Amino acid sequence: MSQAYTTLDEWEVFSSAFEKFSDMVAALHGAPAQQFDHGQVEKFLETSGRELLRRMFQGYLDHRAATEPDWESLEGHDHLIRTHRRSDCRRHLATLFGDVIVSRTAYGARGVESRFALDAQLNLPPDKYSDGLRRRLAGDVSLMSFDEATARLDHTTGGHIPKRQSERVVVKVARDFEAFYDTRCADEPEASDDLLILTTDAKGIVMRQDDLRDATRQAAQRTETVRGSGLSPGEKENRKRMAQVASVYTVAPYVRRPETIMNPSPDEEEPPRPKVENKRVWASVERDAPSFIDELFDEALRRDPQQQRQWVVLIDGDRHQLARIQAAAARHQVTVTIIMDFIHVLEYLWDAARALHAGDAKAVAAWVHRQALKILQGDVQAVARGIRLSATFRGLSDHKREAVDTCAEYLSNRWSFLRYDLFLEQGFPIATGVIEGACRHLVKDRMDLTGARWRLPSAEAVLKLRSLRSSGDFEAYWRFHKQQELERHHLSRYAECLFLEDFRVEN
Repeated sequence: MSQAYTTLDEWEVFSSAFEKFSDMVAALHGAPAQQFDHGQVEKFLETSGRELLRRMFQGYLDHRAATEPDWESLEGHDHLIRTHRRSDCRRHLATLFGDVIVSRTAYGARGVESRFALDAQLNLPPDKYSDGLRRRLAGDVSLMSFDEATARLDHTTGGHIPKRQSERVVVKVARDFEAFYDTRCADEPEASDDLLILTTDAKGIVMRQDDLRDATRQAAQRTETVRGSGLSPGEKENRKRMAQVASVYTVAPYVRRPETIMNPSPDEEEPPRPKVENKRVWASVERDAPSFIDELFDEALRRDPQQQRQWVVLIDGDRHQLARIQAAAARHQVTVTIIMDFIHVLEYLWDAARALHAGDAKAVAAWVHRQALKILQGDVQAVARGIRLSATFRGLSDHKREAVDTCAEYLSNRWSFLRYDLFLEQGFPIATGVIEGACRHLVKDRMDLTGARWRLPSAEAVLKLRSLRSSGDFEAYWRFHKQQELERHHLSRYAECLFLEDFRVEN
């Protein structure tokens, strides 16, 4: 018998659990159970065991209620002394095992809100859903639809959270995301001299019309008017709000030659590619692009506050994105090397090649290979001039020449960000694979489910939860969130007093 109990009477709170345990043992010993296969035994233990755990939880709560300290008074944050005590005030708590009842003492005074010391000691939520249910729901919603997540709770636990309430719970769970990362300002700078990589992109999410940005919503309303007149523009027009996606990570320099990239030799053994380290990825559909890019730079400065490392910014070539990056670098007074994605350059080259060598697949591939190698070798401007001259020499029509001129203009206007010869010599990455992957697994894989139309708070919360998981920070975040909940709902509601001294969430 545990030393925590000194008399047999104190075990009475667990009598219901003992009764259930005895019933389970008797059932397993009974004749019908002797015909069970192992799957039937598992199912019996899962359902009956869940009820056993619920009764044990209830017994524990009853014990806490019976042994709750009898304070003469409690002083709230309003500095009003609550001396009136009312015992056995009850509230419901939905848990992983089923519903339980928490009995506790209320401390009140005429005309003021009561306080419940045991609520604070147990860190109970303001609603009725337990920490375990909230955590399970948050994990499932980050991977699947709300309908699937709530159904899974029903199937695998003894708790239930209706869909609408589940959306509210998830929003509350994600509320401390920014504060969690802000606490890292006090962390030691990252112990590395390797490259510090910043990269960002955006991905659209289909939203309910009320949650679109103003310009998009107005365009959507005009589209509805046009549809009403009998015209039918594309169904996907003006339905999306852009989610900003960012990543900061560390990687060692990886020196390569252009020829190695375009003409890899099976006989030439390359050194192993360095691993990406300390990668954080995150996304927001709520924040606007300029403030989100500021957050990207803030994260980099947390890691390298003295700016002693080489900062590399990888982007896809969008001119608005480039302008925001340059403006953010100036505001934060940091020096960065901006590199535009080589894969995007290849896409422009392929479009130009199809215009110049229409119908000849081998010629298209060979032309792209030659021009790409020249660009990697540093001949960006020469390639831009050459493809324009080639289009003129071939007498392409204005329509066919459009792809050629677009490619040449892209290269000419961005050549200083396409100096791949210099970037490769210094071991810089030249492709945005990390952020492209983040756009896919953070946003598209979850937010682009068939038929999904998101409300802004739910979409933002799910992106935050997925970001935490992708960055490997979910466990640390949950501890931080629980401490914030304790402060928010309990500790902040009391004046300083002795019974609060040990109220902290265990790490």
